Amino acid sequence: MLTTGVDLVDIPRLERVLNRFGDKFLARVYTPDEVRYSRGRPAELAARFAAKEAVAKALGVGMRVLSPKGIAWLDVETLNETGGKPYVILHGRARALAEAQGLTEWAISLSHDKGIAIAFVIATHSSQRASSV
Repeated sequence: MLTTGVDLVDIPRLERVLNRFGDKFLARVYTPDEVRYSRGRPAELAARFAAKEAVAKALGVGMRVLSPKGIAWLDVETLNETGGKPYVILHGRARALAEAQGLTEWAISLSHDKGIAIAFVIATHSSQRASSV
């Protein structure tokens, strides 16, 4: 099984929300490690916001703010390896949904340019799990 998700975020819009709600917004949407990595840079925060939406789409449920079946913002965490490659960590309901669907491997790509941030995710069964199903 293979599933994908993609999302775009308008960076100036996210910056306006950040300016208006500050730390309250950051604590509601981002994990402490995401906040630390992003260092307040709106483009980095927008890419991680898009990642949360893209993962929700790949899981087929959306975000909890839009659907009771959805996941919470903090259920998805996007960090970076030392070399810069992003990776996804699932928590709570997102992790449970992924396990129930047998989705064990996640790949993500993040980018931002000219006021837009994008996240694209692919989730698959691990090769061992897929062969035993």
